[in-house]
Amino acid sequence: MKNPSVVVKKVEGKEFSCDLVIEDRPIPEIDDDEVLLEMGSVGICGSDVHYWTHGRIGDFIVNEPMILGHEASGKVIKAGKNVKNLAIGDRVSIEPGYNLEADDYAKNGRYNLSDVFFCATPPDDGCLMKYYKHKASWCYKIPENMSYEEAAFIEPLSVGIHACRRANVTLGDTVLITGCGPIGLVSLLVARAMGASKVLLTDMNGDRLKKALECGASDTIQVTREQTPEQIAALVEEKLGGKPNITVECTGAESCIQTGIYATKSGGCLLLVGLGKEMANIPIVNAAVREVDIRGVFRYCNTWPIAINMISSGQINVKPLVTHRFELKDSLKAFETTRRGEGVKVMIKCLPDI
Repeated sequence: MKNPSVVVKKVEGKEFSCDLVIEDRPIPEIDDDEVLLEMGSVGICGSDVHYWTHGRIGDFIVNEPMILGHEASGKVIKAGKNVKNLAIGDRVSIEPGYNLEADDYAKNGRYNLSDVFFCATPPDDGCLMKYYKHKASWCYKIPENMSYEEAAFIEPLSVGIHACRRANVTLGDTVLITGCGPIGLVSLLVARAMGASKVLLTDMNGDRLKKALECGASDTIQVTREQTPEQIAALVEEKLGGKPNITVECTGAESCIQTGIYATKSGGCLLLVGLGKEMANIPIVNAAVREVDIRGVFRYCNTWPIAINMISSGQINVKPLVTHRFELKDSLKAFETTRRGEGVKVMIKCLPDI
């Protein structure tokens, strides 16, 4: 194959059922403001797996074959004539979404709220392939001391940065994070880097909680389905010696949102990072009378230079979060590993020599 690509395809006759295949795609032709990249590393996100196993996320439905992947890095092998910020041979981290027009959101620096192109969001193809083209202005050159894997990890790290900035995490804050997946763990790393004095994480998975402690969590709680949100909130308060003033909810589960409201200190802030079902039954009166601010978090904006600096300076170390690695030709095995919930982050190496 010239350009092997990991594609999710709708199964005819079966609603929201998809196959995952590796197929050859044409090497893209670039426009004047684009670069052609030989891909370095691509991380598998839960959304990639969800499109494969469910055929949709909310209103985004896989109707046509779609290439997966949006956590990525690569090397510039061709540049359009208008490209000034990059040269052939530059290694880059890819910001996978960009606004399609300069609307009011973009003009005010919140381009994540604009109508955007976004890798691997129907109908837009992703970048889990050998050769991929992207707008040059949304590709960021990385320093020599940064690996392709670290550069690919900038995408999930950006979610943590955006969440912690939305919550205004600062020196001395106490933070609760519900969910120990990749987003919960990068939120832990960022909260610590921004000065949080205590960060407690909850999850049902004991191995992931151990990883949280390795990454700097001050404490953890392994929760069960039998516990009520009020019971978990009481345990959080006991462990932290008081209610956290910030909660970062990374699961999207209704029970965890409920826990977040009950657990957060009066006057504090609950961040909704994980996306679950459209409607949720939550104790809104409890939040209202205690002035717990509930804020949404959607992807990120203006985070790539910050993330690059945090990783390259050693302020944040994402390397321990990469637990599994596969060659591009073994992508189907990589997706199965992620689907089973093994490890933390699964990376696909598109260049055989990295």
